[in-house]
Amino acid sequence: QLQLVESGGGLVQPGGSLRLSCAASGFTLEHYAIGWFRQAPGKEREGVSCISKSGGSTNYADSVKGRFTASRDNAKKMVYLQMNSLKPEDTAVYYCATETLYGGSCIRSPEGWLMDFWGKGTLVNVSS
Repeated sequence: QLQLVESGGGLVQPGGSLRLSCAASGFTLEHYAIGWFRQAPGKEREGVSCISKSGGSTNYADSVKGRFTASRDNAKKMVYLQMNSLKPEDTAVYYCATETLYGGSCIRSPEGWLMDFWGKGTLVNVSS
């Protein structure tokens, strides 16, 4: 059974860092692109980052470029999002997601990137 489980969220002060993890099981991670998305209270879900199946291509929303870095370890079935210089506006529930139809590439969509299956999320709260 395909499963994605996020961890690493929490409370952090502005300017701080967090590393989110996404543990994948029930499918062959190395075949698929993985996206990170977030949803703040009262706002629509938005794409934050997408990393291709090999990790050779990474994509970021303009709001996080230069601050967030996505990476993956296919052997460990893990995907990561390193978040630096965090701002209060980064506060949201963060989700990882996988595509299963697009051959491991990050395909753009109005929401960010096309994904088919989502984890349950982890809360990031940036506050002093």
